[in-house]
Amino acid sequence: MSVGSILQRVNGLFRPHMLTFLHYPSHTIHTSCAALAGHNKWSKVKHVKGPKDVARSQIFHKLSMLIRIAVKEGGSTNPELNRSLANVIEQCRNVSMPKASIEAAISKGDKIKTSSLLYEVRGPGGYTMLIEVLTDNSKRTSSEIRHIMNVHGGLIAEGGRHNFERKGIVTVSDKDQSGSPITLDKALELAIEVGAEDVQEEEEENEKMMLKFICAVPSLHQVREKLKSLGLCLLSSGLGYIPVTTVELSDEDMEQASQMLQALKDNEDVVQVYDNIA
Repeated sequence: MSVGSILQRVNGLFRPHMLTFLHYPSHTIHTSCAALAGHNKWSKVKHVKGPKDVARSQIFHKLSMLIRIAVKEGGSTNPELNRSLANVIEQCRNVSMPKASIEAAISKGDKIKTSSLLYEVRGPGGYTMLIEVLTDNSKRTSSEIRHIMNVHGGLIAEGGRHNFERKGIVTVSDKDQSGSPITLDKALELAIEVGAEDVQEEEEENEKMMLKFICAVPSLHQVREKLKSLGLCLLSSGLGYIPVTTVELSDEDMEQASQMLQALKDNEDVVQVYDNIA
């Protein structure tokens, strides 16, 4: 698994839930906004805020691990020669990560052995979660993930990945570099122009809005650079998983899913969690 797969939305700290992605021909664009917090029960449940100082510490830790993976995979500590590293550094700056911390992580990139893993999980009610982790001790992490599953009714099982599609995801602010708001209609026009397949509008945990442009994996760099050249404020870019179908949960199952998600958020090795909960 490349660093691109776990690069997406670390600085938002686990806001991966998206609407069902519908595959459209290249000339058709789909826009979706119902993932906004407050528009459905799951959005309300899973966007419960935690202590900001703890969240920032977790974000910096995960970004440091991403930097090390990027250096290891890209073979260079120079972001001009290592695109993955440049993308992570961009995310670090977006969350005001201290320069000294960024430089320290870069210097350790080729010295610390870190592995990226993907856990496929089934939960009560039939939903699926994909859990991406970065760890320097896979046995420890596996034990911790299994403990979380045992406590919250989840089951590690193969096959969950089939409920998702692998896509490129470019996340931007809902305001361009001049401060002008970007409406969904405008985002639709931009998506057609840059070659994206889908546009999704979501609310961040700090209640700011963001737009996610979904594209085919080979088109990620092209879409990213075109959006940047059009004056949009990039927040992150990388590869991720978009649900093919979503699952409706009862209130009881949704509460249990929320508790499991929170436990996963609190694990320092977990970088991203994708779900197909409606």
